[in-house]
Amino acid sequence: MLQSRALVIALILLLSTTLPEVQSKSLFEKDRRDLLAIPEAIVSYVYEAVNKVYPKVSQFLLDTVQSPTVTAARQRLAKEANKVSIMFEQMVEKIKILWYSRILGY
Repeated sequence: MLQSRALVIALILLLSTTLPEVQSKSLFEKDRRDLLAIPEAIVSYVYEAVNKVYPKVSQFLLDTVQSPTVTAARQRLAKEANKVSIMFEQMVEKIKILWYSRILGY
């Protein structure tokens, strides 16, 4: 049971960035394009909870997250999420232009 919980938490940590970065970022920054901000915050809270109860498990999770394989996967995921975010912002701008020019007639 403990191993399956540890694996779930490790998977969550795989999808986030390192914990010190989570605590230094604001979730609601206006110009922030990071789609992983909320999962990072959730993982941070989960890690803190696990650390209070099972310090050895939390150390294992931290070591796992800092491994080169996991770091490379997180970086790739962050890169792709950034691309999606930029494309979404461009789409919103095109919709605004279309709205103002075609519908409102500005």
